[in-house]
Amino acid sequence: MPTPESQRPNITDKKISIAPSVMCADLCNLETDIRELEKSGINLLHFDLMDAHFVPNMPIGLALIEQLRQKTDCAFDIHLMVENNDFFVEAVANLCVQQIAVHAESATHLDRTLSVIQAHGIKAGVALNPATPLSAIAYVIDRLDFVLIMTVNPGFAGQKLVPSTLQKISDCRSFLNERGAHLPIEVDGNVSFENIPKMVAAGADILVGGTSSVFHKSGSHAENIQQIHQAISLGLTERGM
Repeated sequence: MPTPESQRPNITDKKISIAPSVMCADLCNLETDIRELEKSGINLLHFDLMDAHFVPNMPIGLALIEQLRQKTDCAFDIHLMVENNDFFVEAVANLCVQQIAVHAESATHLDRTLSVIQAHGIKAGVALNPATPLSAIAYVIDRLDFVLIMTVNPGFAGQKLVPSTLQKISDCRSFLNERGAHLPIEVDGNVSFENIPKMVAAGADILVGGTSSVFHKSGSHAENIQQIHQAISLGLTERGM
């Protein structure tokens, strides 16, 4: 059984966190995959929860998250790609998750939804699609625990990076710093071995790893995680850390 919430690792313990994207794992052998990732030092799992409306896909559901919660002590990072954010927030809030991001593009009452997440004792974040300006979070910064920058258009794994999003990560870091909000920036989409140094150098703190890194077919999970750490080191050097 998982350890109590108070005994779980803080997901911000490390300078840069690696968050394997569960939708990219072998869903027929998911517990085996999770055990291998845990041995590699992972303490954060990323779940893309979709409704087939906001994005045209639905790879995993609430039942999988609920069952997996009983199998691992990893912190759960929930990324809602849905139209009815409030319904899904309430649905996952009781599954012992650590943070939830909702999309600015689909949140009718963004401030209220963030408040509901935090009222459950869960960290609240806003996800921004590649074309969504940073101004979308200007009036909810005081509600945020992190920002999720989409570096591809959401919905599917294996997409190519939207080039302008590297600059957007850097712009987001400046945007937050200028407002005295020193929040973690999470990035999701083609977080590859090649792109990680540039993402980290731009200001990324949480890396959602999928088919181009954590689950790359060229190596085992452990080998891939090690290669990610090497890429992170390159980015931190350029970032001056």
